Amino acid sequence: MSLILYGHPFSSYTQKALIALYENDMPFEFRCLGPDTPRFGEEWLRLWPIGKFPVLLDGTRSVAESSIIIEYLQLAYGGPVGLLPGDPGEALEVRFRDRFFDLHVMSPVQHAVGGAMSGDDGKRREALADAVEKLERAYVWLEANLGGGPWATGEAFTLADCAAAPALFYADWTHPIAQTYPRLKAYRARLLARPSYARAVDEARRYRPLFPLGAPDRD
Repeated sequence: MSLILYGHPFSSYTQKALIALYENDMPFEFRCLGPDTPRFGEEWLRLWPIGKFPVLLDGTRSVAESSIIIEYLQLAYGGPVGLLPGDPGEALEVRFRDRFFDLHVMSPVQHAVGGAMSGDDGKRREALADAVEKLERAYVWLEANLGGGPWATGEAFTLADCAAAPALFYADWTHPIAQTYPRLKAYRARLLARPSYARAVDEARRYRPLFPLGAPDRD
């Protein structure tokens, strides 16, 4: 095994892939992308000119997109924590929830962040208002559909939870989860306490001043 992961510790999708690697204690080299590591940036863009991270390099094979990276790791290396069920029906539900957290929780957060980074106060307010509306809808759905176990689809920690952890982490910073969503708040707390995600959060802690919406003094 000669795995290399290109990404940034403060990136939600990088964290998503890191959780999977940490869950199964897989050895890998992390190549942090930034102004201090231009060579890594050049390598990354050669592998994936789309310019999104993370990207996994396994020997001569590169794999892009966090969900696909996690599935690839399971197919190629397995491990004691199976992040995708073998049963096709159960796997479909895991994939659905993975998509839910990426598209309906993380995407609104990214939209709000993009508005804040624009430097235009009007765009900032508009983007944040749009994100709040969409996140509130997501919170309502999740509160009604979480249950039956500690994790997103029940008793097993899966790909869906890898997606949920950073998505809910940053979502709560963007639009705090209200006390009227006790299941969702408890689920986010369990994710933060999971050793694999706690490690990812700690590794990114020094980058918190970079959060364009302002990082709260918690978590």
